Amino acid sequence: MRRSQVTTVSLLVVLALAACTNAKDVLEPSAITPPTAAAPTTQGGGTATPAGPATTTAGAPATTTTSATPAQTAAILARTRLQIAPIVGASVEAATPLTAELQTRARQRGITLAGSADQAATHVLKGYFSVISEGKDTTVIYVWDVYDPSGNRLHRINGQQKAASANSGANGGGDSWKAVAPATMQAIADQTIDQFAAWLGGKAG
Repeated sequence: MRRSQVTTVSLLVVLALAACTNAKDVLEPSAITPPTAAAPTTQGGGTATPAGPATTTAGAPATTTTSATPAQTAAILARTRLQIAPIVGASVEAATPLTAELQTRARQRGITLAGSADQAATHVLKGYFSVISEGKDTTVIYVWDVYDPSGNRLHRINGQQKAASANSGANGGGDSWKAVAPATMQAIADQTIDQFAAWLGGKAG
């Protein structure tokens, strides 16, 4: 019961961060050196704003009434230019592997990445993070908001990931982020891009 309460409070903290852009630890994605793999050459396109933003929770099946064909999904992803905003709430050490893997996974899914000054971006992804430690257990709580270029929120992805420990004694020293291994943040990145792609594909139905 106590852990459930702590997790709930932590999620509320992350949601509060999502409503406020003032954060101590922010990593600008442009500071990450992109992988050497060539990005697909695609032309950017506009996106239609749905009546209201939907939410995807990690581990839950996508709630769509129809599914796009693989060809439709591939076409949608090819037209997408995703801009990744600075990460809020996570330490720079934790955000670095997260952002690098977001870029790698996006390219693997055929999504073109847009720089911070790229006005042709079709979607902007903003992430808000918190970490909780209880005993030897460390959990990363996260919320991603997807915006259109005009700043309208289109979709929300949220979830939590139990952290593989980077240092067994780190979560006793006051900085819980030191206990979070890069593999944990990379797993969150993969789940995030996969859910983003699934949401885009679901819009085609």
